[in-house]
Amino acid sequence: MSSPNPNPVPNSDRLKQLKQFDESKIGVKGLVDKGLTTIPSFFIHPVDPNPEPITRPGHKHSIPVVDFSAPRSTVIEQIHFASTTLGFFQIINHDVPLDAINRIIGSIKLFNELPDEVKMKYYSRDMTRGAAYSTNFDLYNSKAASWRDTLQMRLAPTLPEWEFVPEVCREAVVEWDKEVVKIGEELMGLLCEGLGVNKGRLKELSCLDARIMAAHYYPYCPQPELTKGLTPHTDPGVLTVLVQNEVTGLQVKFGEDWVDLEPIPGAIVINIGDILQIISNDEYKSVEHRVLANPFQEPRVSVAVFFNPGQRENPFGPLPELISDEKPAVYREFTFMDYMRRFFSKELDGKSLTNYYRVSNQI
Repeated sequence: MSSPNPNPVPNSDRLKQLKQFDESKIGVKGLVDKGLTTIPSFFIHPVDPNPEPITRPGHKHSIPVVDFSAPRSTVIEQIHFASTTLGFFQIINHDVPLDAINRIIGSIKLFNELPDEVKMKYYSRDMTRGAAYSTNFDLYNSKAASWRDTLQMRLAPTLPEWEFVPEVCREAVVEWDKEVVKIGEELMGLLCEGLGVNKGRLKELSCLDARIMAAHYYPYCPQPELTKGLTPHTDPGVLTVLVQNEVTGLQVKFGEDWVDLEPIPGAIVINIGDILQIISNDEYKSVEHRVLANPFQEPRVSVAVFFNPGQRENPFGPLPELISDEKPAVYREFTFMDYMRRFFSKELDGKSLTNYYRVSNQI
């Protein structure tokens, strides 16, 4: 159990501080540019007296790397193993051009390093227009803020209104969406084959049809031990496709260990989302992950694309092909709209969504 914040702030004062920061529209990067040496109190996270151990590269639980140049049967086997154990893997020797990866990461870095007065006009919490730049979507719901800024935009079923997308990113975003759809479809086919179902099954369920991009910028933090870059959570959607620069910080939970995911130049990080865990009837695992606050002068930049079902009112649950007397359905059915409404009503946390939809007598 976590101990209380060493410097508790009354709720009314904390809300005032949050609003003052949010309305300044300078983001975390703006705080760093001001030269602060101590972080604001609302960024301080409770201290865990019993922190989980952290594993380093070479440990037995290192994140799997799947070589897409291997025979298809080998790739399916390796992806199935990674998806049923750690829920994360990196792919190399894929067909996504390195230039496209560098352009999307570079454009996000460039935007975040523009003058505050330029970025301010994009700062918003209104995603109805399809794009918004802000600090923490759950800023007002979370127990403590996290040390990152995010440019979030809708890629499908409709693109955002381009006036709300920073000009320095527009071309790279369009290019990246085309690339990520191709690799996403290929991955979903491989994941389906690993489950023993038709390789087009996830596509039939509209799992390629709704996409959100979250581009995170983690600037230097003067007190990284007091805060987080991204708190432990699982991704709510079907599948996440992520690229990152060379700055470390992403960790994946395996048992009681936090496993470092070391960046590999040109590699793409893949992780299973909660919806796919449910569709697979618990065969594939959506696991907790987090990002540490950045102790380096060089910023950490990552770009995640979340694949979600496009059919928001249709019922979702375990695939009928994966249900039997020996393995009954582990989850009850729900609509994706209700599912996401629940997700956005709370702070970013661990496995509460999948646990909520789990059949009670299976717990």
